[in-house]
Amino acid sequence: MPPQQNELLSCPPPPSGTVYVNDRVSFRSEGTQRVISVHGVVLAHYSVEDRAAEAYAMTTLWESEYATQTQIARAFGYSARSLRRYQERFAAEGIQALVRKPGRPAGRRSGGAQERGRDQTILHLKTKGVSNRAIAGKLGLSEKAIRKRLRRLGWQPQTEPTASGLLFEQDTTGDAAPSSEISENTIDIPKGAAAAAELRGGTHQGIEPASVSRDPNPLDRSMDRLLAAMGLIEDAAPVFAPAESLPRAGVLLAIPALVASDVLPVARQIYGSIGPAFYGLRTTLVAYILLALLRIPRPETLKEYAPADLGRIVGLDRLPEVKTLRRKLARLASRKASQEFGRELARRRIAERGRMMGFLYIDGHVRAYHGKHTIPKAYLTRTRLAVPGTTDYWVNDQKGEPLFVVTAEANAAMTRMLVPILEEVRNLTGPRRRVTIVFDRGGWSPKLFQKLLAMGFDILTYRKGRVRRIAEKRFVLRTAKLDGRPVKYLLHDQPVRFLRGKLRLRQVTRLTDNGKQTPILTSRWDLRDVVVAYRMFERWRQENFFKYMRQEFLIDALCDYQVEPDDPQRSVPNPARKAVDNELRKARARWNQLKQTYGDASLDYIEGRTPTMREFQAADKKIYREIQEAAERVAELAAQQNLLPLRVPLAEARPDQDLVKLSTERKHLTNVLKLVAYQIESDLVNLIRPHYARAEDEGRTLIQTVLQSTATLEPTDQELRVTLSPLSSPHRSQAVAALCENLNTAETRFPGTDLRMRFAVAGYPQ
Repeated sequence: MPPQQNELLSCPPPPSGTVYVNDRVSFRSEGTQRVISVHGVVLAHYSVEDRAAEAYAMTTLWESEYATQTQIARAFGYSARSLRRYQERFAAEGIQALVRKPGRPAGRRSGGAQERGRDQTILHLKTKGVSNRAIAGKLGLSEKAIRKRLRRLGWQPQTEPTASGLLFEQDTTGDAAPSSEISENTIDIPKGAAAAAELRGGTHQGIEPASVSRDPNPLDRSMDRLLAAMGLIEDAAPVFAPAESLPRAGVLLAIPALVASDVLPVARQIYGSIGPAFYGLRTTLVAYILLALLRIPRPETLKEYAPADLGRIVGLDRLPEVKTLRRKLARLASRKASQEFGRELARRRIAERGRMMGFLYIDGHVRAYHGKHTIPKAYLTRTRLAVPGTTDYWVNDQKGEPLFVVTAEANAAMTRMLVPILEEVRNLTGPRRRVTIVFDRGGWSPKLFQKLLAMGFDILTYRKGRVRRIAEKRFVLRTAKLDGRPVKYLLHDQPVRFLRGKLRLRQVTRLTDNGKQTPILTSRWDLRDVVVAYRMFERWRQENFFKYMRQEFLIDALCDYQVEPDDPQRSVPNPARKAVDNELRKARARWNQLKQTYGDASLDYIEGRTPTMREFQAADKKIYREIQEAAERVAELAAQQNLLPLRVPLAEARPDQDLVKLSTERKHLTNVLKLVAYQIESDLVNLIRPHYARAEDEGRTLIQTVLQSTATLEPTDQELRVTLSPLSSPHRSQAVAALCENLNTAETRFPGTDLRMRFAVAGYPQ
């Protein structure tokens, strides 16, 4: 009887006991052993009773995006909550966190099935040539423990371990293919220390070498993902596929500026790596910065874009998606190194742009919080309200470009933050550089001015409080051309003294057309008055920077709603004194009102409007008694106020509340990366400025348009050619073509490769 069609097309039945997690992942248990396979290649092999190894295997499947939480939990018999808990432990502390606590559970005797199964696993792996360290990593034990077990088991080393044993564990049961068959259908694994350096992307003399992919198809990186899951690579190698009119590929124009920013070597210096992964440190940082430049500044927004298209831009089959990118950022934030990261980037920026450090602008930016926790409030200028939130203090150079950001403790005023910020500035600029600090009235304090001058800084700020008005005839018209722009002010210049004559400063007052007088204080006696006024009023650059970052880079957005314990001894304003202050203000207002009423009654009697003396005396006694009571109340509250301290520890101010504050580490890290993205954009604007007449007004808009444009990718063995689509008008396309020519002179290589980048605009020859 001839075979039927369904018989010809049928596949052999799977081995008994096979459980399919999804169409890619399956596992099979035989006796005490379990083998997990991905696309038919063994991913993990462990004892069924080894919960740590199983937790690690499940975490690997999830992080490598081979299966979803629900699929893994359902197949292995766990809850999704348990799976998330394993992942959180692994992300925070590594594989050791998955190992059970020291000691033996009650009722468990040594030498049980778990130990026997673990011993069998160790012997099995050793026969395959796996090193002690690799076995320890798989089982969640120390290398020393593996050595002790092998001695107890009487293990004698046979031959040198083979590289294939490190990657693939052949199943000795069932229908396993022979080793020769496996080697023909898999990749060639290089041997020795050189292979490890190649696969793990090691560095040499601070320069990251080009990594190598094991996938023949750039659009299918399954093998590299598998190698990453096995812990053999730290970052997937970028491999570019040819592409026509790839959306948003114009963002590759930012790569030369990104490389020049030194963000990658600095991150490598500070963080080292984030462990074996397909999306490693380099890929995570490049992806986040490019996404910010594409106006995708939050991982959650990635849901609206095709990850495959975004991945082709950076040489991957797909870009990390929302959960993956959030996990990577969380893992970096767990290192608590964002301050050091931002500090080193600022140091390098200052070394390149030292001429812009003469004037530094410092201002705070409040980020509001709308979560369920009770956190300290900060004054939000835009809404003119005190709202729960935290304040970031930004330091910008005299062109308005950001240098670094400091996340302040909750509700910390500028008067409290200026000293630590300037200590940081001094560490970055060196002891001899003369720097003038420009800030607004939030930093007003003559005693603080003395301290800043003693630190070697000059100051430039607005004068706070009531100031005697100057006769308009004493103002003089001053004109100058500063930063290429003509300026014109009506100014008056005079010396002023504070702190009983101990502090001598210079006051430059500007008169506007509507008669308003704006006094400016400075310690710079060497500058012309018009320069003093110009530098003070240039604070609008920093204000525009905040506005731009809010709108374009979402610096107000919270990365998460995580909170952390606050310092119970942190000094905060005394709430009891604040309540007394409010009562005292009301009492004084009442007192003043009564005195005014008494004065009005006296005038009525004097002018003869009160009919009789008796009526006035009656009213006089009543009002006088009320005035006396109001005065006594004011004196009582004033005495009570004097007994209360201005500031108290946080624990005393909030005795019945949880002492928590917003977690700042991850937010600070993302702020640093967005700062780098803004600097990259600024560098591109500066490069295009000589070729575009309207760069001052439209430069950023033009650069945004270029980065969002489509482009054609043509990879060769030595180059990555990026040809951008022409823009809407010839003069804009010509300006971009000139920018491309300028960038080509840098001979930039795409990070992680030896490919030299070449840029052009279609129809505009280089």
